[in-house]
Amino acid sequence: MHKTKNDLPENVRTKVIDVLGARLADSADLMLQAKQAHWNVKGSNFIALHELFDKIVDSAEDYMDLIAERVMQLGGALEGTVRAAAKKSSLDEYPLHISDGRDHVDALSSALAKYGTAIRRGIDQADELGDKDTADLFTEVSRGVDKYLWFVEAHLG
Repeated sequence: MHKTKNDLPENVRTKVIDVLGARLADSADLMLQAKQAHWNVKGSNFIALHELFDKIVDSAEDYMDLIAERVMQLGGALEGTVRAAAKKSSLDEYPLHISDGRDHVDALSSALAKYGTAIRRGIDQADELGDKDTADLFTEVSRGVDKYLWFVEAHLG
């Protein structure tokens, strides 16, 4: 931990940083899963899904920045490499050999749903630890994830 004048107790900041680190890994994984879908989708809804998946990539990258910056604000250090994310992510492995739009919609909606669950757990954890700012950050992310889950699931018909 680096020194900071942040008034949250160090033991609280340490625990919150652990929660943030886990969600940072999930965010990186979600971003790359959405990119996998973006690159590989085919079918009659190609352009709509291709563009939607890219918006999810951009949003997941924004979530990563919010989370990483909060870690630094609390005096933490980051483990933001792909390898670190792969070790820590709670998301399921994305299927690598699919191309049909419906298959990607199913796979990416599952990833978004699991990510949303983890983010909401992060809200509760941060709140229980007394860090309202981190809980608020996770709430912002949760709203965005729920929106994209809705957008992706709308393609299921």
